[in-house]
Amino acid sequence: QVQLVESGGGLVQAGGSLRLSCAASGSIFRLDAMGWYRQAPGKQRELVAYITSGRRSTYADAVKGRFTISRDNAENMVYLQMNSLKPEETAVYYCNAQGGGGPYWGQGTQVTVSS
Repeated sequence: QVQLVESGGGLVQAGGSLRLSCAASGSIFRLDAMGWYRQAPGKQRELVAYITSGRRSTYADAVKGRFTISRDNAENMVYLQMNSLKPEETAVYYCNAQGGGGPYWGQGTQVTVSS
């Protein structure tokens, strides 16, 4: 089993930045890709970005050039640096991990971008 705990969400003005963190614990040695998803009210959960154990990253088109995902395997952390945030990116952001019997999900952290 793997436990994921997100932090770093909050309220920010449009154009601002936030850094989300996800701490993994448990059977982490079996994890492969880790990533971030988001779900806005009334919408489906969507992929934001993910990064493999080899640190290869993939981004949704909507966030390319503004968001950066990174991973610290030694500390069992994954981060999402979000710049130039837009009001339509208001959502609950979830950490996700693949492998080792997953997928696993965190409880989510709210990001609210005001206009």
